[in-house]
Amino acid sequence: TGTNPYVSASTSEPQKWLQQQQEGFPDGFSGLDADNYETDPHLKEIREAENYSWMDIITIHKDKLPNYEEKIKTFYEEHLHLDDEIRYILDGSGYFDVRDKDDKWIRISMEKGDMITLPAGIYHRFTLDENNYVKAMRLFVGEPVWTAYNRPADDFAARKQYMKFLAEEAQ
Repeated sequence: TGTNPYVSASTSEPQKWLQQQQEGFPDGFSGLDADNYETDPHLKEIREAENYSWMDIITIHKDKLPNYEEKIKTFYEEHLHLDDEIRYILDGSGYFDVRDKDDKWIRISMEKGDMITLPAGIYHRFTLDENNYVKAMRLFVGEPVWTAYNRPADDFAARKQYMKFLAEEAQ
């Protein structure tokens, strides 16, 4: 983490996926600049390439987030979304837990400068680490959809599509 500008849980082999993604970055790409995200040309390029037209900033800390305890519990409840979940860590740190193809947890440590895309249909959860603080940019294609579907949510088309993708990746 920290050195990985873009991490995805799209495959059962995140490191393989990361290498493939980094190979697709423009020549001279040296990562994202979390300290200057407002003017970072690399972030702008990613947002344009992926059509991330909407964004906001969330600070998860007991003194900054209304209904902090309730939100932390909600974020840690295993769920999925019908759209991709894209997060860019601007400060602090935490963990995304995702399920692999065998339904086992994989913990992904996220810190300042890391970006993650969780594909629609993947079961996941988020928690803070011992620092109890993270500031993250939330990115969306189009208008944000905040609906989380707690497990079990296997009947959604997004879940079925994700499971099909995993099965194809395993071949």
